[in-house]
Amino acid sequence: GLVLGVYSGEKDEGAAQFTNAGDAFDRLVSGKLRELLSVCGPPLKKGKTRIFHGLHQDFPSVVVVGLGKKNAGVNDQENWNEDKENIRAAIAVGCRQIQDLEIPCVEVDPCGDAQAAAEGAVLGLHEYNELKQKKKPVVTPQLHGSAESEAWQKGVTYAEGQNLARYLMEAPANYITPIKFAEHIEQKLRSFSNVKVHIRGSLWQEVKSLYACHYWLYQTPEPPIFLEIHYLGGANTNDSPLVFVGKGVTFDSGGISLKPSSGMDAMRADMGGAATVCSAIVTAAALNLPLNIIGLAPLCENMPSGKANKPGDVVRAKNGKTIQVDNTDAEGRLLLADALCYAHNFNARAIVNAATLTGAMDVALGSAATGVFTNSSWLWTHLYEASILTGDRVWRMPLFEHYTKQVTDCPLADLSNIGKYSRAGGACTAAAFLKEFVTAAHWAHLDIAGVMSNKDEVPYLRKGMAGRPTRTLVEFAARLSQDSHN
Repeated sequence: GLVLGVYSGEKDEGAAQFTNAGDAFDRLVSGKLRELLSVCGPPLKKGKTRIFHGLHQDFPSVVVVGLGKKNAGVNDQENWNEDKENIRAAIAVGCRQIQDLEIPCVEVDPCGDAQAAAEGAVLGLHEYNELKQKKKPVVTPQLHGSAESEAWQKGVTYAEGQNLARYLMEAPANYITPIKFAEHIEQKLRSFSNVKVHIRGSLWQEVKSLYACHYWLYQTPEPPIFLEIHYLGGANTNDSPLVFVGKGVTFDSGGISLKPSSGMDAMRADMGGAATVCSAIVTAAALNLPLNIIGLAPLCENMPSGKANKPGDVVRAKNGKTIQVDNTDAEGRLLLADALCYAHNFNARAIVNAATLTGAMDVALGSAATGVFTNSSWLWTHLYEASILTGDRVWRMPLFEHYTKQVTDCPLADLSNIGKYSRAGGACTAAAFLKEFVTAAHWAHLDIAGVMSNKDEVPYLRKGMAGRPTRTLVEFAARLSQDSHN
């Protein structure tokens, strides 16, 4: 199969405006493609398709898909590059139609941006069907032509990174337990000589005084794991690393503060923070990015049992601060508290943590963007500019002292794990809680609860766990590595 793009014109609506690849193919078939497009209806709108059969012996089926306006550029209202998003969405639609025709291979028009085209193809075809007997046909996308092969391969690598996060988040919680998560990431990184993976057990956590992590030891048969990854891609292995920290609750029932049963199965993806940061490091290694990255992922389950943690318990974090656990369903911030303290051991250039932390974040932004809380305008600028390129957007949220007071006004301990006004500003009070464990000058907390899953909001992702914002983290790391190189 072949997927070709066509632009919608502001003038001369009757004439198809092909991409370079579309023009070349039309010449190859003596103008038949343009002729067929002109007689079978109005010009193609963005994301709409037409399928033609029998035009050329090498391509029994050709899908032509609308790309929208040419050279739309960066949309300041939408905060993304509209050309790239249009290409991703259009190519995904075209590739899925080839898949529906059960054609095993599809060549993809680069549409002037082979990286975006590759991302659309690889992301658009991905579906978790590991446990089904009846599976959709496997379709292998490849570049049509050879002019942009390097950019195409980069796009494939970016998309495969996000698909790895999607795979981990979508898999049932009895298939991705803390130890199985760690072993899966270790296997993905095994072939890289400049990567070291450490899978730490509960005894190590106790020795390192990670008591807030260790607090989850006794309430489930699955022991907590602390996954530590060192990617040494920099010219000097002693250069200050970028540190990624990800919340890794492989199933979150809420514990004694039990969640409602409706929709609880989605909490298999409560390790989305760990999935995205670990997948970003796998992608950075595949791209051979010239910087050092350390990944930290505290992994556990949060379950009710006779040994479960109780509301009102007090636990001491690594930095000595005591935490009153007023709600056992606000467990992720305890894991991150210790992990953030531990992250300061590495003289980090920047610390970025990601977590499906609060339902309040979903209420605030929905699935439009990841909420970013940061103490660094420099760090925010890099994350924001990276997200414009990836289309996986971020939005800055407040870290006001107003919210800090709501977690430090606590009857039994230095901090409460929920804000004193309950649900009001819940994402902001959670971020304020984490800030109490950070002294680094450049730190950002990414609350990814709202972008955890996809229904139909992102057209090039199928329904299911989204793996967002893996590509933005990779692009951010790539930008940082360029700064280092320059």
